Amino acid sequence: MLEALKNKKVLVLGLARTGMSVARHLKSHGALVTVNDWAPLDENPDAQQLVQENIRVISGGHPQSLLEEDFAFMVKNPGIPYSNPMVVKAQEKGLPIITDIELANLLGEAMIIGITGSNGKTTTTQLTYDILSEADNSNGKTLLGGNIGIPTLDVADESKSEDRLVFELSSFQLMGTQQFHPHIAAILNIYPSHLDYHGSLEGYMSAKWQITKNQTKEDYLILNVDQHYFDDANTEAKRIYFTTDKNKQADAWFDYDHQVFMWQEEKVADRSDFPLPGEHNLANALVAIAIAKLLDVSNASIRHTLQHYQGVDHRLQYIGKINHRNFFNDSKATNNEAAITALKSFTTPVIWLAGGLDRGISLTEIAPYLEPVKAVVALGETAETVSDFAEANNIPVLGKAQNMDEAVNLAMTNSQEGDTILLSPAHASWDQYDSFEQRGDKFISAFEQWKKDKGE
Repeated sequence: MLEALKNKKVLVLGLARTGMSVARHLKSHGALVTVNDWAPLDENPDAQQLVQENIRVISGGHPQSLLEEDFAFMVKNPGIPYSNPMVVKAQEKGLPIITDIELANLLGEAMIIGITGSNGKTTTTQLTYDILSEADNSNGKTLLGGNIGIPTLDVADESKSEDRLVFELSSFQLMGTQQFHPHIAAILNIYPSHLDYHGSLEGYMSAKWQITKNQTKEDYLILNVDQHYFDDANTEAKRIYFTTDKNKQADAWFDYDHQVFMWQEEKVADRSDFPLPGEHNLANALVAIAIAKLLDVSNASIRHTLQHYQGVDHRLQYIGKINHRNFFNDSKATNNEAAITALKSFTTPVIWLAGGLDRGISLTEIAPYLEPVKAVVALGETAETVSDFAEANNIPVLGKAQNMDEAVNLAMTNSQEGDTILLSPAHASWDQYDSFEQRGDKFISAFEQWKKDKGE
């Protein structure tokens, strides 16, 4: 494939992190690369950087006349829909259109483990990577990439045959699959999502099922037995099932009676080995365990990683303990649904830090899930709204914090041993912060400062 790229004309449609990576890797293999991006050059730092690297860039629109050139194929940024006029015209002309994961499949030599689903992809992918990286039977390297924020080509292009590539995969990446071939694939769950892109739930499901398109009987497909979307769908791969339902059977399952993670009839780990709360994280762990067991990782090695796993940054991330109070950073919870998931994860008393950008969205749908909440600290632009909501549900409001230092101080000085202090804002961050990451980092800094000054 590397020789086949030399002197081939390739069109890269769309920039951002993925497009930048694709353009650079194609150039490094001798391809004649043209990048086309919508943003004008003077407003487009990525395009300016590629120009400095002697890569041809056409910016400020998508001129269909560009397609008159004899490109061998187009690499489309996953976020650009197939309804885009440039993509439609390319399809009409018969120009092959692929995404980055196709190139990763062709350029990389390593085994591919692909993980997709509506919810939990990032946590499961990171946990799988951590387990395989620390596995006691590990030969070669484990490399992490994909929709998790690391371009697939950045890891695939450096891989060797003895390595493992663990990819988080979006429906956008999978939709155009042609030859992509994971040895182990997992579909965590399906919920209506990205319907504006895919047109319907059926279109979305079809994109997800592309993950198994090229699998053979030597490969594995991990599925959620609690859902039935793909019961009648065809695959050559061996199906492996997981469940969190105590009334169902599967290959990977959770024994509620004994509070243990099971692989078939074998105990792998205790629930107490895994610090992340919530049934959704039980499912995430079961998928990671299934992948590890399929690759012959020992239970002792799996347990060791589970015990030290703190979760993905800003996604119900356990950040530590002060005076027997547990702190969780869920700054990524920018809407009601995400906050509900967080609140459902706890049975211990919760002091809930909530609030942020005012988009005029009611919190009413959160009301049925307030049982663990003993008090609220209201944040940001919607502090008044959050306070009113808490009081309407007979929950004390500890105050309206101006910043995270004040929020942590209010929570700590009004808490007791065994309480959980949870940042799960249910609002976007842009009233006070540039991103949910910055908001979460401020919360972590406030936690660390309080622990340093006043903690045990």
